[in-house]
Amino acid sequence: MVKQSINFDRSNLPQSVFNVKTVKQLECKAIDTLGITMYELMLRAGQACYELARAQWPEARHWLIACGHGNNGGDGYVIARLAQAAGINITLLSCNSSSNLVNQEANMARNAWLSAGGMIYDPDIIWPENIDLIIDALLGTGINRAPIAPYNHIINMINAHCAPVLAVDIPSGLMANNGITPGVAVIANHTLSILALKPGQLIGKARDYVGVLHYHDLGLAILLTNIKAPIIRYSEQDLVRWIKPRRSSMHKGDNGRLLLIGGDLGTAGAIRMTAEAALRSGAGLVYVLTHENNVTPILTARPELMVDILNEKLLKKALAWADVIGIGPGLGQRKWGQKALKIVSGNKNKKPMIWDADALNWLARNHDNRQNRIITPHIGEAARLLNVSISEIENDLIYSAKTLAQRYGGVIVLKGAGTVIVSETGNVVIIDVGNAGMATAGMGDILSGIIASFLSQKLKLIEAAYAGCVVHGATADAVCHQRGMRGMLATDLLKLMWQFVNPETRDH
Repeated sequence: MVKQSINFDRSNLPQSVFNVKTVKQLECKAIDTLGITMYELMLRAGQACYELARAQWPEARHWLIACGHGNNGGDGYVIARLAQAAGINITLLSCNSSSNLVNQEANMARNAWLSAGGMIYDPDIIWPENIDLIIDALLGTGINRAPIAPYNHIINMINAHCAPVLAVDIPSGLMANNGITPGVAVIANHTLSILALKPGQLIGKARDYVGVLHYHDLGLAILLTNIKAPIIRYSEQDLVRWIKPRRSSMHKGDNGRLLLIGGDLGTAGAIRMTAEAALRSGAGLVYVLTHENNVTPILTARPELMVDILNEKLLKKALAWADVIGIGPGLGQRKWGQKALKIVSGNKNKKPMIWDADALNWLARNHDNRQNRIITPHIGEAARLLNVSISEIENDLIYSAKTLAQRYGGVIVLKGAGTVIVSETGNVVIIDVGNAGMATAGMGDILSGIIASFLSQKLKLIEAAYAGCVVHGATADAVCHQRGMRGMLATDLLKLMWQFVNPETRDH
């Protein structure tokens, strides 16, 4: 049963993202430096979850709370005690109803629940009919394999129920470091991330399970400000970092000369979308080299472009003219496109480039390492570039992006639901915009055009990748607000992109 809630406003979430090991270290640091006990942290986490539940579902009068054997379960016992004290009817299921829990703090929370008159039920009971809220406090962030009995049984029961679900820290069964689901996982309406955001809440399958993501620092913000996060989350609010207002005296030459190469027979649309996206995001001059049959249709559709036939003479001349080079959309795998790639690949200058689509298929067979290039693979292309299976890429997107950066150099944009960007220095960024409406033909061509345009406007490679991906996803979210996800076309983004590439209009 799909229970998800769609939320495009994530402005209240922090930028810093930490893996599970680092979060554990943060907890230990709080204990050592601030004199806070682990049980106090558990009480704070339970309080935060209880308050969020009351705020989101104020009319809910009968909560079912599913508790596991660790600290996540301890949080659940705290939530139960607070809710019962407020007059809410609680049905609490425990996977360890008669034995000690893993941690002392979780045992303390359970004993406090029992001392307050709370009841604990076995996981195989028949659920009451009037449950109107479910709290998932089963497994938390510590698991690294598929849930087993009785956890998988409870997760299936939660997903089959019609009541909304709040997940404590992360939906049970979703891996906190990579966002994969090796077995069943709770489909939550809302998730409260505790102390820090984790990668698995943002990438991989996260959006299928997390619902609306919330965050609480448990009063430990002072600790987080002094620690450099290994992963950064960027969203629409960050566009001001890279896209500045234009000088009044600017002319088209100030905004770059961009050469785009692609569009074999039957794929004129790909290079045309890339080129128009480049214009719509601010490139000064865009010159397209394509198959001769595509020249007239592209010029007719978008007369602001310069379009010519792709041949060796014109390509070499254009490479000398351009400030930035983009190659791949619609290029195909025939000798015609292969020759163009060989010429571009052999080019000795250090001009910034973006390679996408068919250029990546060529690169997978002809490895090279360049510092002046952005590549934008989706998961299938990444698998070919690394000569591994798609599942290996999906199982660790961050590691895969880092490996791509080491092998091919420059900047890697590993596209997906939670795009991962990595430079050869190893800095990791997750782009936290976009929606499932983007799962349609041409979206990658639009992205290539936006990134290439920002390169032509003098952004550094890594900045153009960040800004391009955020503009791309934020525009798709704006389209979704207007018209929904299903039936979204890549060209729909061209009509709304101005909202995000113009600082003077972005807030209006």
